[in-house]
Amino acid sequence: MIEAMDNLDLNLLGALDALLSAGSVTGAARKLGLSSSAMSRTLTRLRTATGDPLLVRAGRGLVPTPRAIEMRDVVHRLARDVRATLAPQAGEIDIAQIDRIFTIRAGEGFVEMFSAPLVTAILASAPRARLRFAPKPDKNAEPLREGQIDLEIGVLGGFAPEMRTRLIFRDRFVGAARDGHPVLANTVTPESYAACRHVAASRRGVFTGPVDDALAELGLHRETAVVVPGFSDALRIARQSDLIALVPGSCFKCNDPGLDGISQFQLPVQTPEIAVLAMWHPRMDADPVHRWLRGTVIVVCHQVVAEG
Repeated sequence: MIEAMDNLDLNLLGALDALLSAGSVTGAARKLGLSSSAMSRTLTRLRTATGDPLLVRAGRGLVPTPRAIEMRDVVHRLARDVRATLAPQAGEIDIAQIDRIFTIRAGEGFVEMFSAPLVTAILASAPRARLRFAPKPDKNAEPLREGQIDLEIGVLGGFAPEMRTRLIFRDRFVGAARDGHPVLANTVTPESYAACRHVAASRRGVFTGPVDDALAELGLHRETAVVVPGFSDALRIARQSDLIALVPGSCFKCNDPGLDGISQFQLPVQTPEIAVLAMWHPRMDADPVHRWLRGTVIVVCHQVVAEG
């Protein structure tokens, strides 16, 4: 039985539907655009597959067997469902009727800056939708591949080359220090920056990064005293100490009371630009609902960055 199911040809389902609906080989052939001889061969295959004659001669025509009558409505419904499942999705969707949970995985900085306007925009158009912002402890691509999340926000890197991407915005690292910090009294130079002690944000817990490479090219070295998981943690520590934080400039574009009492400054060395992307699995490319979701996310983020 298992072997028979593995070899099942779904084309037979459509042919059986046409035969039972038309009640004749000629009528079914005309409906499917086949020759009568090809349709006759298909009827032979169907008789073998079902173990039933299905249509038998009665005078000049054919009549369905009891088994054929019994399965006629079921076959028609199944054939219709298969055609609907395999047909291309319509381009137009009723956004207001979307009843779906969307999961967006992003770092806490993105959530702080963009979650409120995203919630407002998405729920205004799709009031029945629900949003879940998932934490981003690493760059593991499996949640995207397995459909556990709809969109990943962040830097692509080399973790998932097959993913589809769209640029949301470009960012750069800046320095952050408490108001009144001695380093802010004058123009920050590579020497004065390196002379300070620092707090770094790293999910992997590393103490060095591109800034250290740029300083090393000048023969300088900075001391990172503390490593924390997120940029908000780094800013909080910098606001209450003499440590200098390194954070994306976008951190200062959100209306966070936690930024009171802390100032940003341009780094005295060059660091690579940060390209923040929306990422999704290729299988979601053609899904009109997902297309609407990612389009909304990209447009809203563009607006927030431009207004900031």
